[in-house]
Amino acid sequence: MTDKKLPRIHARQDCTDKRMYRVERLDLEFSNGQRRDYYRMKTHGLGAVIIVPMLDEDTVLLAREYAAGLHHYEVGLPKGRLEKDESIIDAAQREMKEEIGYGARSLQELTQLSLAPGYMTHITHIVLARNLYPEKLEGDEPEELEVVPWPIDDLHSLIARPDCTEGRTIAALYIARDHLRREHRHDGE
Repeated sequence: MTDKKLPRIHARQDCTDKRMYRVERLDLEFSNGQRRDYYRMKTHGLGAVIIVPMLDEDTVLLAREYAAGLHHYEVGLPKGRLEKDESIIDAAQREMKEEIGYGARSLQELTQLSLAPGYMTHITHIVLARNLYPEKLEGDEPEELEVVPWPIDDLHSLIARPDCTEGRTIAALYIARDHLRREHRHDGE
């Protein structure tokens, strides 16, 4: 993999983006009569997708892109927000084409993940993509993303790397790998 120079930070500013998140107070009474205020970040979006694109039955395609939260380059799965009137499958197809330059003839939602259910309403849908074909769409990334092929059966080495730390990527990879193994065992019977 190439070592890209990190973007230079010219300024920092605290701000609240009410278009993406808002804090909501919940005045709750529990079954035992106890009352508490809980606060949660309420997203305005429709959720997100994270895609596990299988180049072949052994190889998953990852993308290396800048992660502003940690100010480093991170290797992870293609992902993005659902847009208005867009299905989960359509969003997965679009994000793959924008981020890794592939579409898929077979897309299957495996499950959903929450980020922090104690204080966030956000849901991410895990989609398994197979039977890939090259097709590129213009995305919103400021630079071309490096596509990194990785053996799906070597997740231990992947998550030992300092540039593969995102929890949704790690969870989605293990969920997809286990799903594929179950399918393979079932097909072998």
